[in-house]
Amino acid sequence: MNPLKLSSGTTIPAIGFGLWLNKDRETCIASVDAALKAGYRHFDTAQYYKNEAFLGWALASSNIPREELFITTKISNENQHWTDLTPSFEESLKHLQTDYVDLLLLHFPVTELRRPAWRKMEEIYEAGHAKAIGVSNYTITHLTELLAECTVPPAVNQVELHVFLQQPELVKYCQDHNIVVEAYSPLAHGEGLDNPVLAEIAKKHTKTPAQIMIRWCLQIGTVPLPKSETPERIRQNLEVFDFELDTDDLAKIKTLESNLRTAWDPTHVA
Repeated sequence: MNPLKLSSGTTIPAIGFGLWLNKDRETCIASVDAALKAGYRHFDTAQYYKNEAFLGWALASSNIPREELFITTKISNENQHWTDLTPSFEESLKHLQTDYVDLLLLHFPVTELRRPAWRKMEEIYEAGHAKAIGVSNYTITHLTELLAECTVPPAVNQVELHVFLQQPELVKYCQDHNIVVEAYSPLAHGEGLDNPVLAEIAKKHTKTPAQIMIRWCLQIGTVPLPKSETPERIRQNLEVFDFELDTDDLAKIKTLESNLRTAWDPTHVA
């Protein structure tokens, strides 16, 4: 599981464990424990998810050294105000039981707030409380604006990305500007898992359609963030490094593009 190099000089594990909608304390802690046992060391949470404290407790209880973990959280829209961002982040650190995060993201390109909010993000980065900073749900337009003004460029852009929403122009733009793309909802919330094209490719490789979807994210150079609360699926989602999609597979997957969005759509945000 080769890590990717970030522009900050740090590295990010190739796959992360997503925690969106994992709001029940016992379920969240159990799923994190299952993920740790499966081999995950990269965990993605957010203020909006309301489970930072559950993740923090689970990781602290694991006795895995902090330096072996990669923790991401995100600043919620309502906390992007100039006076709110830093205090909200300090609260996140308390929940996570750590004095730094490996990656801190702005969760959404809030029109009136994102530009001053980025200056606060840079202050947090310069103080060493975030090893890397980035954004989420940013389009090419939002990134172009940010890159023209920032002192510290975003190391990551986390967006919805899967075989049914491939966003090749955005992926290329990010890669051309040394921004790592993280793919949230890489399984499209279960949409299309019965797709016959995926079923055919899965049978060929003796894998599941979900594993094909995750492997595709890896092969286009992005970092998938699959989520599950089922130990067996948590383990399976990580078992994607023992095969490779060939050119025929990739050509077939390319035809699955359907602009399917299962989460926020930032494309019309000014």
